Amino acid sequence: MAREIPERRCIASGEILGTDKLVRFVVDPTGSVVPDLGGGLPGRGLWVRADADHVAQAVTNRLFARAAKGKANADETLITTVEAGLAKRCGEILGLAQRAGQVVTGFEKVRGTVASGGAAVLIAASDGAQGGRDKLRGMAQVAPMAESLTVGELSLALGRENVVHAAIVPGGLAQRFLNESARLQGFRGSRGAIVAN
Repeated sequence: MAREIPERRCIASGEILGTDKLVRFVVDPTGSVVPDLGGGLPGRGLWVRADADHVAQAVTNRLFARAAKGKANADETLITTVEAGLAKRCGEILGLAQRAGQVVTGFEKVRGTVASGGAAVLIAASDGAQGGRDKLRGMAQVAPMAESLTVGELSLALGRENVVHAAIVPGGLAQRFLNESARLQGFRGSRGAIVAN
């Protein structure tokens, strides 16, 4: 049975969304707004849709202070902080999946995993060759495809050189990676994408 995702209101758009589509922020003791990407920091959560435009709107229009009903200092560096944090989280999840034997790398191995029905998430480096990404997209009818990480980020996360294509087999780590990658894509725009099956 799938776990129900809690919903919160975005302080920028007013939309009520699942927390998997939002980023939680809190105000620290100094009055600075900090991202709480893991959802474990103490304090009242200030939720914003997981994309650069909505976070920029919250910063520019001082929506964090309004929602916190008090001092809440935020500037445009918050966007790059969130992007870097989400990229790190994606890499950590991939590393866990790799250590658990749940990741395959290389185009041919990914294709074989898809053919055998064993791929839950397909991954293509956002800065990989367009032709390879297009071929992998053709397989995305079987599993969603994430294009949010670069070759360097994928290689670092998996401890290998020049990783351009990968797949994660079914399991909780696949869904966690897909969720984090979708949130990251909101900060990378056209530099990354999620192709749904």
